[in-house]
Amino acid sequence: MLKNWTNLFIYHIKNNKLFTILNILGLSIGIAGLVFATLYWNDEHSYNEWNPGKGKVFQSISKVGPDEYWASNVAPFEPYFKTDFPELEAYCYLDNWYYEEIVQYKDKKEIFKIVDSQKNFFEMFPFPFLKGNSKTALKDNTSIVFSKKAAERLFGTIDILGKEVTYSGRKLVVRGVYELIGKSSIQPEVVTNIVINARLKDDKDNWGNFSYGLLLKLKNPDDIGKVKAKMEKLMRKNRAEKWAAEEGISIDEWIKKNGGEEFQFVLEPLKTARLHSISEGYAEGRGNYQFLLTMFGLSILILVLSIVNYVNLATANAISRAKEVGVRKIVGASKGNIVKQFLFETIIMVLFSILLSLVIVELSLPYYNQFLGKDLIIFGGQFYIQLILIFITTVVFAGIFPAIYVSNFETLKVLKGNFGRNKSGVWLRNGMLILQFAIATFFIIGSYIVYQQINFISTKDLGFKGEQVLSIDYRNKYNWREEGYKEKIFSRYNMIKNEVSKINGVEQVATGAFSFGSSNGSSSGFSYKESGNIQAKNMGIDFGMLEMMQIKLKEGRFLSDKMASDTINSMLVNETTLRMMDEKDPIGKIVDWNDHKLKIVGVVKDFHIYGPQAEIPPMVFFHFKTVDWMLQNANKIHVKVKSDDLEQTISNIQKFWIKNVDSDYPFTYDFVDKQYARTYASYVKQRNLFTLLNFIVILIALFGLFALATYSIQRRMKEIAIRKTLGAETSVLLKELSKQYLLFCIIGFVIALFPVYYLLTLWLENFAFRISISWIPFAVGFIVLLILTLLVVLSRAYVATRVNVLKYLKYE
Repeated sequence: MLKNWTNLFIYHIKNNKLFTILNILGLSIGIAGLVFATLYWNDEHSYNEWNPGKGKVFQSISKVGPDEYWASNVAPFEPYFKTDFPELEAYCYLDNWYYEEIVQYKDKKEIFKIVDSQKNFFEMFPFPFLKGNSKTALKDNTSIVFSKKAAERLFGTIDILGKEVTYSGRKLVVRGVYELIGKSSIQPEVVTNIVINARLKDDKDNWGNFSYGLLLKLKNPDDIGKVKAKMEKLMRKNRAEKWAAEEGISIDEWIKKNGGEEFQFVLEPLKTARLHSISEGYAEGRGNYQFLLTMFGLSILILVLSIVNYVNLATANAISRAKEVGVRKIVGASKGNIVKQFLFETIIMVLFSILLSLVIVELSLPYYNQFLGKDLIIFGGQFYIQLILIFITTVVFAGIFPAIYVSNFETLKVLKGNFGRNKSGVWLRNGMLILQFAIATFFIIGSYIVYQQINFISTKDLGFKGEQVLSIDYRNKYNWREEGYKEKIFSRYNMIKNEVSKINGVEQVATGAFSFGSSNGSSSGFSYKESGNIQAKNMGIDFGMLEMMQIKLKEGRFLSDKMASDTINSMLVNETTLRMMDEKDPIGKIVDWNDHKLKIVGVVKDFHIYGPQAEIPPMVFFHFKTVDWMLQNANKIHVKVKSDDLEQTISNIQKFWIKNVDSDYPFTYDFVDKQYARTYASYVKQRNLFTLLNFIVILIALFGLFALATYSIQRRMKEIAIRKTLGAETSVLLKELSKQYLLFCIIGFVIALFPVYYLLTLWLENFAFRISISWIPFAVGFIVLLILTLLVVLSRAYVATRVNVLKYLKYE
């Protein structure tokens, strides 16, 4: 039986080569898209899956404003954790970012991603230890622990216990080697316990310094509410109540003045941190859950389109096999037997399609990885199970409808040749063709709206000019505990500024305690009259920084080195801050900023600091000497260069930098405009993805339309021949043959209108600055769909009208 089915299958492939190729190619493209999305889905969901404590470890996030959350905490919780929190199994303060610094062993130096943490780090992230003991590896501030790969890079072996290395001017002893066994929210190459405890000790009574990452491991995850309530109670008692008493006002008055949002905490479980965290609280960052869902959803939609295309072609092709089915029924074949035969053929087709899709994926994977910034591979038991599920699902939905349809042919009618009059299956094919048009409409309109939005944010006036401005990575090499620390920082910065300014081709040098396109930088609250607490970004700057970036003034003046007060008590605010202050005449007004009385001398026009998709935050600007600790936060030096002989200018800066500033680290820089463009790079990727998928969807839809139009017109060849004999003009025939497809096109377009409008409106809500959806994308989508439909249908219809009529009439 299988041999007979196989022979029949091969026979029909030979006689329908084009449609077989279209079917397999359409299915393989659809399956390949879903395989890509599945690989991405698996990778994002694999974060922290290896961690047995992922459901018990929580990250503490502080709410500091109505919509602002920081993955940073105050130090004074620590003694309370030891005595008043029996719900905790362990806690760990840490710097939840990477220091990319040099570690030296003898004469060899390597740069590693380093986390500084308390000794309980490996209770939160229990990476298996190959050497040493995880409980004692970080026992004091002389300890350092390496990952296996980091140890092999620096030492050439993992047998390194007791060896001494130099890091950050300190001699440290290696007390462990661990192995990174899976994706993790924090996966450092090196872990230390150098300064975190010293800093915690210095801040043991400071309830206003949110500078520490904090992980809590609960004995029972259900106690999260109790822990959260205790933390909020302690914050209120030691912050609001204490500070209100010191100011001689009531708690309610203090909260109104300073804001009470900081008394709220969010405790997020590690298991959901990658895709659902509300704050950037881990060194490996957050995944883009919306992009993941979008990509997976669109991939499923394309597979549905491919399956619809397959079913359409299969049911249309069944017409040519009607007599075969009739004969098989006459000789005793049951409906079940015929269903099995056609399912067998579908299984073979889907197997070929999956094999071809895997070839497509394997060849395209390097580009896909580059697109996502990933290192995905086709591997893993989970993936193979998912591939089997894709195979079964495709066979069921692509095979059952055509098989049942064919098995229900009426034997007498098909053997009499009257099958052409039977309308069975026509509604199914037409309905699926309409669905194809609807899906194609969704992608055409959607890609146009996405393009409009990305073009809008990429061409929007940012409020500053970053062209020809270098942003050079700058490291502070001084220990914050050493004597004269701040003076040394100022002296070093001024030396760099003066010497770089002398280099030919350099126009200006300045810096700020912030980076364009980054959320880094400090934030503090200040009060003004009855406006309450205003939580603003602290923009420590050097003279000339704002002018160099061509940031404009609304009123007042910039800070000037000719005004002595500008290094003592002067400040500027941006327009957003001014609106929150509710002050019409701000120049000369005094605000209370962290126990400083600062006078407003200017209002800066709003500019985008985070990215054009984000809200512009309230910002306050002051010179580094006004708040002398702010220069510590400067990790970039900005240099404006001339366009003439740019390469030589940068080369000269690099030579100076390596010789006089930092010989240990590579000289790294970026242009501010390019650096800033990366803030919305993920949305550019979404636009590119939509464009690519749009091309694929249109291609698959055209495959189906081409094949279906060919079959449909082929069935009407006798009618066409008769009409031509009676004198019908070609234009009339073309109109008659194409009008039903135009009707299907319009119906599919109308069906897609609401879903595309609703879903794209949701997508646009990600942007603080966004376009309004107009009628233009819908008009463009309809016109494009109409043109493509007419091109395919009219081309097939025109070929049909040019045939020899005698071929179809000679037997009549």
